[in-house]
Amino acid sequence: MNVVHTLSVALVGLALAAVAAAADYPAPREGSWTVRDFRFHTGETLPELRLHYTTVGASTGEPVVLLHGTTQSGTALLNPAFAGELLGPGQPLDATRYYIILPDAIGHGKSSKPSDGLRTRFPRYNYTDLVEAAHRLVTEHLAVKHVRLVLGNSMGGMETWIWAQRYPRALDLAVPMASLPIEMSGRNWIMRRLIIDSIRRDPKNAQFASVFYAFATSGGNQALYKAAPTREKADQLLDARLKAPFTADPEDVLYQWDSSRDYNPSGELERIEATLLAINSADDERNPPELGVLEREMKRVKHGRIFLVPASADTAGHGTTAQAKWWKDQLAELLRSAPRLNQ
Repeated sequence: MNVVHTLSVALVGLALAAVAAAADYPAPREGSWTVRDFRFHTGETLPELRLHYTTVGASTGEPVVLLHGTTQSGTALLNPAFAGELLGPGQPLDATRYYIILPDAIGHGKSSKPSDGLRTRFPRYNYTDLVEAAHRLVTEHLAVKHVRLVLGNSMGGMETWIWAQRYPRALDLAVPMASLPIEMSGRNWIMRRLIIDSIRRDPKNAQFASVFYAFATSGGNQALYKAAPTREKADQLLDARLKAPFTADPEDVLYQWDSSRDYNPSGELERIEATLLAINSADDERNPPELGVLEREMKRVKHGRIFLVPASADTAGHGTTAQAKWWKDQLAELLRSAPRLNQ
């Protein structure tokens, strides 16, 4: 037995239990499932694809899938600003009523990734692969054929658009957040290319490029000015980010950002049967509302509508939707009012 690994798993479990106890929802449980001969969209296969996941609540509860953002994992959503506002007693996703499923996407968290050993020989996955793998985890391993809700943030939001199209009768509600149902383009893709190309030139660039991207495309103008109203404050904020521990493997980071390269769910929006609520923020740097594309594309979604969080000095740009306080009331009303699809 690997004592170090066993101790690590035990410590992670204790940490998750402590988080849940502080937030007043059931202790999270972690698990892994190995998919044999998983075929990627490229035609490549992996003999064994490990899919890690976390659940909160009893499996007898009404199933809900929550999808994390780029470079994160399912447990990243188990924080006071997100799960602490949603999973407790009487909250919109009360975990004594709902069965919360939080997959780690391919290439993220404890799921299979390039740094496990294959490095550049790891299949060049994309968001469609992430969705197919997560759907198979839910339906085949956890034996959940229909879910009440799929909700995702940022990358998870983009996955939610894909999920609602590929499996239109497998969910009642879709809530894509901090995302757009269009081809990866404009500043969003240009900045991603800069991370990808920076790491390809020199893996040591991973931290600098990641910090650059985060400041350029998240945080909110008003909030950033509030935090750094002088050059001295701005330097302190930047220096702290650059000096922070960076434990991510550069190859994993490269794959994670590159996986968005061919994202484009705009072709089949009419296939969506679920009630869909798209939640974005007015100060989202990656998905600026002034483009008007969300309103344009939403006309093609049969049961779709938009909630836009107003910008303020307290919102966080692209990071706004990671704070459930801004939209939890809208989610609660959606869960109360939206119909269930025939399974």
